Amino acid sequence: MAVLGCGNRGADVYARHLAAQGAAVTHLAEPRAARLAEVAARHGVPAGACFADTDAFFALGRVADAVVIATPDGDHMEPCLRALALGYDVLLEKPLCPDERDLERLLAAQAASTGRVTVCHVLRATPFFRAVRGVLDSGRLGRLVGIVQAENVAFWHYAHSYVRGNWAQSPPAAPFILAKSSHDLDLLRWFAGSPPLRVSSEGGLHHFRPGEAPAGAAARCVACAVPACPYDARRIYGGRDPQAWPVTVLTAGGTSLEDALSSGPYGRCVYHAGNDVPDHQTVTVAFAGGVTAQLTVSAFTHNNTRTLKLCGTHGELRAHMERGELELHDFRSGEVTRLEVDASGNHGGGDEALVAAWLRFLRREGDVPTPLAESLDSHRIAFAAERARRSGTVQVLD
Repeated sequence: MAVLGCGNRGADVYARHLAAQGAAVTHLAEPRAARLAEVAARHGVPAGACFADTDAFFALGRVADAVVIATPDGDHMEPCLRALALGYDVLLEKPLCPDERDLERLLAAQAASTGRVTVCHVLRATPFFRAVRGVLDSGRLGRLVGIVQAENVAFWHYAHSYVRGNWAQSPPAAPFILAKSSHDLDLLRWFAGSPPLRVSSEGGLHHFRPGEAPAGAAARCVACAVPACPYDARRIYGGRDPQAWPVTVLTAGGTSLEDALSSGPYGRCVYHAGNDVPDHQTVTVAFAGGVTAQLTVSAFTHNNTRTLKLCGTHGELRAHMERGELELHDFRSGEVTRLEVDASGNHGGGDEALVAAWLRFLRREGDVPTPLAESLDSHRIAFAAERARRSGTVQVLD
């Protein structure tokens, strides 16, 4: 395996699970020298197989069995196109690209290649959402009519990723609804079982702005005396496991947490960090099969989880991912069935399960986890939602 991009997802998630499941990480590309050395030592990758950029890796020709691309959002597409040109199978981190026009380029490149792209839509692979899909496939809901889903980002997670982190401004990052919720939009597409037709959206940046800052707020949390601020970086990171996400994002490459908070982006005041992406957004999608779905994504939640309701002609399913709970109401029998599903692990076990499914595909023991064309529908919905949010219109998809 070649892993291009050694951030949290590339190195701490995909490379780790690949190695644990019997694959060898043999090539790395990462511009941060200290981080590259750290990950190389972890997997025993020699210096001659470590590169500061993807160009140097691809100049070798085909030297690995498959490629993981987990570079920053705007740098996903070109490495993927180059990998496909060499016939590589690719595990491609989402979002795929910040430019909607690149979706067709990717489809065309795959059509011309012997390689296949698997998008990292990890939620499909979780035991929890597979159980939801199992109820839907059982017919107990009758015909699916509507989906109501919520992605509860959690106040501290939004501050970490979308105020202080890599996805605070779009562009250069992908729109918030794509960067955060392509997983959720993919689930809606999966449950609906048909392509999207129309998309509308409302939302905006309500709170993380200079005008919302409390009196006396300092530019950095380490110098701030505002009491009980929920977004105090010392509070968010100081009480968490130093060997786990999100603290490892700050300390990658050997940086201390103290130095990161004193001089890095994750120690900035959330009201003066300059983010411009929504902190609360709702998307409504009409699918070709007649299903209507609504997704709400919000920073203003205490927990980081997903909740949903599937409404059918003969039943209703309510589900809570964090608790691993499903509650099925059967209109015909009047029965209420409650199921408990293991939702532990990163993304509810989806990271590990997706890597396992991809390896089965690479070993020719199974199909590609999700067809690329279907995965791209989540991105089409997201781009349409952003246009709809900005223009106040309903977007019709071809």
